[in-house]
Amino acid sequence: DDSRVTVNMRGSLAFAVIAAAVSATVYFEESFDKDPLSSDSKWIQSRWKEDDMGAFKWTAGNWHSDSLKDRGIQTTGNSKNHAISAKMEQAFSNRNKPLVIQFTVKHETRAYSFCGGGYIKLFSSGIDQVKLSGHDNYAIMFGPDICGYDINHIQTIFADKKGNHLERKERIKLDQSENNEYTHLYTLIVQPDHTYQVLFDMQEKASGHILDHWAFPGKLHDDPTDLKPDDWDDRPKIPDPANPKPADWDQPERIDDPYAVRPEEWDDEMDGEWEAPTIKNPAYKGEWRPIMVNNPAYQGEWQARQIPNPIYQDDVATYDDLEVIAFEVWTVNNGTIFDNVLVTDDLDYAAQQAEALWKVTASRESKAKEMWERAKQAARQAAEAKPKAIPAKPVQLKLDGTKLAKDEL
Repeated sequence: DDSRVTVNMRGSLAFAVIAAAVSATVYFEESFDKDPLSSDSKWIQSRWKEDDMGAFKWTAGNWHSDSLKDRGIQTTGNSKNHAISAKMEQAFSNRNKPLVIQFTVKHETRAYSFCGGGYIKLFSSGIDQVKLSGHDNYAIMFGPDICGYDINHIQTIFADKKGNHLERKERIKLDQSENNEYTHLYTLIVQPDHTYQVLFDMQEKASGHILDHWAFPGKLHDDPTDLKPDDWDDRPKIPDPANPKPADWDQPERIDDPYAVRPEEWDDEMDGEWEAPTIKNPAYKGEWRPIMVNNPAYQGEWQARQIPNPIYQDDVATYDDLEVIAFEVWTVNNGTIFDNVLVTDDLDYAAQQAEALWKVTASRESKAKEMWERAKQAARQAAEAKPKAIPAKPVQLKLDGTKLAKDEL
């Protein structure tokens, strides 16, 4: 029931606010002001595929509103796995307090079609960052998943206690107008009462209670020893015994033409065995469809006895040892830039950062791209207009290396 979510509007950003009795904390924040690929950086690129991994690049891209502030990490390989991760200052738990995961994604090379993941992952401690891969068990995965025009949604996955990764029952779809090359802000909020919100560019895309929208194990489950009896009748309707199928009902749909005559000139050795042409059977009545009546012996659908589920958890999407944050994606097309990463329990701070970072960038990007495209076009036109040098005629030499005279050419 989505009524369990209380919404507080902060400008255009809708954050579900439930008072927490703990002080606000920023667990992780990264705007990539310093080179994340330097030897002393906290960011570690995975080499789990050795030399077949795609590399990240520190850049603001080809066009940007601010060449320094818009710098992030960009995927550079086509049809490559990319994986990079960083440890937080210390592992933390989101038990009994809000969790906000927020970051920006810019699919800069998207022109007409694009295919690539743009999601972030949170891991518990103990992950080997040098070998981090898609096989490692994460706690939360969140962000855009885009491929052409068919796949275009915000992926939101939680791990249950057994390590199963549960996708939302219904995908959080993005409109085609939202699937473009500009920077977009993605925000996931998980509250202590297990309600959630997913925001796109500071606007709500989905909300509700996690137990309603993800298939976490229920409080009760079927008793595996309570088996359906062999004589259990779960047919609500049966064929009317008073109206059986007539004995002559089953007739072929087509029959040999009784008036067809084998041609006198037909030669079995030359023409093969002669077969009469077929015609529609006038006696054919179609498939028998019995009249259905209520089944007097109907016992209802079988339902096994319900017993307590040993893997039931009421603290869904609650993790006590979150320590590593990562971008581990497969990209068909390169050019995705990740930036403005924030993990916190402070909803107000997340809203402030969204206003200060993403909103400023978003307001200027369209103009920045237009100016870049104009400059690129001007450079191309200048190159095309530049006079081409006329190549010099080759000098022809004699066998002894001296130049041929004109009358010898």
